[in-house]
Amino acid sequence: MFDQKKLRSRKLSFIGIVLITLGLLTACNGKPVQKEEVKKFDSTDIAMGTVISQRVFGDNGQAAIDEALEKIRSLENLLTFNAPGGDVNKLNEYAGKQSVELQPETLLILKESKKVAELSGGAFDVTVGPIVKSWGIGTDNARIPSEAELKELLPLVNYKNLIIEGNTAYLKQAGQMVDLGGIAKGYAGDAAVEVYKKLGITSAFINLGGNVVTVGSKPDGSLWTVGVRNPRPANEEDDQIVGMITVADKAVVTAGDDQRFFEVDGVRYHHILNPHTGYPAQSDLMSVTLVTDSSLVADALDTAVYILGLEKGRAMLEKYGGVEAVFITRDKKIYITDGLKDSFQFYDESKEYELVEE
Repeated sequence: MFDQKKLRSRKLSFIGIVLITLGLLTACNGKPVQKEEVKKFDSTDIAMGTVISQRVFGDNGQAAIDEALEKIRSLENLLTFNAPGGDVNKLNEYAGKQSVELQPETLLILKESKKVAELSGGAFDVTVGPIVKSWGIGTDNARIPSEAELKELLPLVNYKNLIIEGNTAYLKQAGQMVDLGGIAKGYAGDAAVEVYKKLGITSAFINLGGNVVTVGSKPDGSLWTVGVRNPRPANEEDDQIVGMITVADKAVVTAGDDQRFFEVDGVRYHHILNPHTGYPAQSDLMSVTLVTDSSLVADALDTAVYILGLEKGRAMLEKYGGVEAVFITRDKKIYITDGLKDSFQFYDESKEYELVEE
């Protein structure tokens, strides 16, 4: 119905900017360049509907890459909305009928989802599945649902109807659907890091479609540098950054309306849906990038922050604790939390943004 080729290429373009930044800017930190002594292994694959890129240093690097990818693909089968036989598919199939036994990893993700849902007042809600399916953003069937259709589906969106007891979960209302698209990649990043550490890897990064997770620092001891993408480049095919964040042992995760969207009559319909309205969220933010210890946590929180907007989102992060952020508002201003003042460098290639010092 819409130009999905444009949508998909835009998504891959977003992924590329972080890879380019990691590949080219990590050496630009003023430290002497050491002769490469540690073995380096790189991989680029497709899983969980996105590009998965890994760079792992050490003798076990290739084994770590292979095992991490195998783990991610197993999670894809477990957690993807439409994966036959997977936990999410099973949970949705028995909505309103009975509780189902789920894997410990699925339960962990659902529990974190409910925690963020409570904290955000339902801004993040994994039971948004019926609305996600109705819009179809990111598929070949993207469309604008009618107001009547959304009105009929909205009562199905209620995280309080997701009941978790022991090793089982239950959706109380028939027709409800859990969609873990806003958190599953985050957990996959953490799971990959666990694989790395198990095999003795002390320096690595993985990028899951813009969700970047780092292990340690680079082999020479310098920090990784991750680019924060310009969400509104003049040419949509351009990859530009507005800043750089230096990290070690951290997850850097972004939510924005430039990642997956389609346009009709000049209106951008993006994939971050507001569970309260059924429509793409319309806050004062174009994107938010979170830096924290857990990719799982960051992936859920960044969606909630984007929907809540700058002030309410910042207040929620302060309440959660242990999370730093870069906020980019629609009037092209950039705000950063105090914990990033020494690790964020403003680097606006477009010359259109303003860093607001607070």
